[in-house]
Amino acid sequence: MSTSELAWFKSSYSSGGDGDCVEVALTPAIIHVRDSKAPQERQLALSTEAWGAFVSHCRKG
Repeated sequence: MSTSELAWFKSSYSSGGDGDCVEVALTPAIIHVRDSKAPQERQLALSTEAWGAFVSHCRKG
């Protein structure tokens, strides 16, 4: 599946005013992350385990 075919979304906390957002697309095994201002540029593809560790680390501050 091409990343252009994925269902990308932003956080409900995102104001969307100036476009400084991170978009995420979910698949069963991979979490895709990209910059909303440059969706054609490089994207991150993280395993669900790596994504969970990243989110856990962010929550700790």
